[in-house]
Amino acid sequence: MVSLGLEDKVIVVTGGNRGIGAEIVKLLTELGAKVAYTDIKIDTAHSGALAIAADVTDLASMKAAAAQIAEKLGPVYGVVANAGITRDNFFTKLTAEDWDAVIDVNLKGVNHTIAPFIEGMYERGSGSIVCISSISGDRGNAGQTNYAATKAAVIGLVKSLARETARYGVRVNAIAPGFINTEMTKAIPEKVKEKIVAEIPCRRFGEPEDIAWAVAFLLSPVASNYISGEVLRVNGAHHT
Repeated sequence: MVSLGLEDKVIVVTGGNRGIGAEIVKLLTELGAKVAYTDIKIDTAHSGALAIAADVTDLASMKAAAAQIAEKLGPVYGVVANAGITRDNFFTKLTAEDWDAVIDVNLKGVNHTIAPFIEGMYERGSGSIVCISSISGDRGNAGQTNYAATKAAVIGLVKSLARETARYGVRVNAIAPGFINTEMTKAIPEKVKEKIVAEIPCRRFGEPEDIAWAVAFLLSPVASNYISGEVLRVNGAHHT
């Protein structure tokens, strides 16, 4: 079996408590990585992974988490900025609080996730960063102007940061998932879900493991060593 080269590599995943994040943690652990995951509240235990309660909206909290990870697992090779929230509504009904909450987690949170680790990656001359964007940030979606704006901004961050980090041997990429079967999409009314599925050429919502494997691919120093600054769409051809 060909290895992805993630064995014994220390990888950090934010928002790893459930959903896509939990599947990423599970797969990376199975692939032999030393995984640490953070969430605002830890109520799910992942076998073989280090769980840390930390808030991506608070840089000091993420720096403290980084110190714990370095002490317990060692130098970090990979970072997966997965934590995200929605506060969906039509534009005229969105409040200032709706905008601030989504920006704080989905955009500032990405900065706070990467910042504590990137200089160490520079010093070691290697590393891989994967940020979770969204089909909404790639093409837009009614009722999600605040969410889509942050996810589009993440794509801009990735493309720009990749140009800075390449000289240090560090790669930065994004994944833009389509509609995935998670707690977030369970809230979609069945009739609306049917209409969405009818628009997807693969005729189904994706599964969290579809995203987890994409993350593993982009983290891999073997499979994606010359890929940086890219957005990998995982959406069943919903948007190409």
